[in-house]
Amino acid sequence: MPVSGAPYGQHQVVLPEPFDESLKDAPIDLETRLEMFRKQHEIRQLEKRIYDLFLQGLVRGTSHLCIGMEATGAAFGVALRPDDYSFATYRGHGHTVARGVRPEPIIAELLGKATGLVGGKGGSMHLTSVEHGMLGCYAIIGAHLCIANGAAWSAKLRGTDQAAVAFFGDGATNIGAFHEAVNYAANYRLPTIFVCENNLYMEYTPIGEVTPVTHPAADRAPAYGMDATIVDGNDADAVYLAAQAAIERARTGGGPSIIETKTYRHGGHSRADPGTYRPDDEIEAWMGHDPIPMYHQRLLDLGVGEDRLAAIVQEVAAEIDRATEAAKSAPEPSDEDLWTNVWADGGSRWRN
Repeated sequence: MPVSGAPYGQHQVVLPEPFDESLKDAPIDLETRLEMFRKQHEIRQLEKRIYDLFLQGLVRGTSHLCIGMEATGAAFGVALRPDDYSFATYRGHGHTVARGVRPEPIIAELLGKATGLVGGKGGSMHLTSVEHGMLGCYAIIGAHLCIANGAAWSAKLRGTDQAAVAFFGDGATNIGAFHEAVNYAANYRLPTIFVCENNLYMEYTPIGEVTPVTHPAADRAPAYGMDATIVDGNDADAVYLAAQAAIERARTGGGPSIIETKTYRHGGHSRADPGTYRPDDEIEAWMGHDPIPMYHQRLLDLGVGEDRLAAIVQEVAAEIDRATEAAKSAPEPSDEDLWTNVWADGGSRWRN
């Protein structure tokens, strides 16, 4: 049987499928949809503000934005319970917002301020908020998949019905941690949900050029005795329905799931990447498959007034502005903070 991987150097242009208009009639109540609309705007407006702050030289290091990919994080953020667990990659600002973390501590963290989410020590790639079920963003590719299994195993041992969700990119499917984590979760029927946000590129390399299957996560699920779901990752309703099914499976002892959401980042891999390796026709097609304008129109079609949607957008914008000014004026960490949170006891000395 021939494999689907493209010969090296021969780019496979992957264009989006049209939005599924039948999802307008999906069994999702209007308030849930409005919350997903709000979260998508919270994510996008925050990411745009982070980009502006980076250009002003206020964000140290680089940042990995999820502009264009908001629907997946927003849908899971609404579908999960407060006591469920989320794990994300370095592209995790959006997933952090989706779990209910407000923008001020996120912006402050990126600015290295004492009021940041982790005291200004973690920066863009290590956002964590245990109280919101956001158990971290991880810079090491795939590392968090095994950690998510640990949280899921904990829930199983404690007899709760909590779910652990691990978000990762398509490139992570080609490393050992992905296969180890999926194998372990399937073997022990853990309540882990593996969500591959397939944005077609593993950093700068098209995933289709180095992967012998069409769907890098979903097509590998049968090898571990698992079903898989492939959805339009730019349609919050499609992702929400898939999330609901996977979460119910996890809560009732049905074991893990793999969901592959097909999406596309509007910019490069990071702020240091102009993304010029992507074909113009591909970029144009995916820009036209933007999740936010589509969802705006869907809500209008469902009878929501433009004034109500505009008010949500304005409320989010005002909150981002307020959070930005508060973060800018926040204090720097003290010198003493350098010696805290180094070891598990909170101090700087190793305990024998």
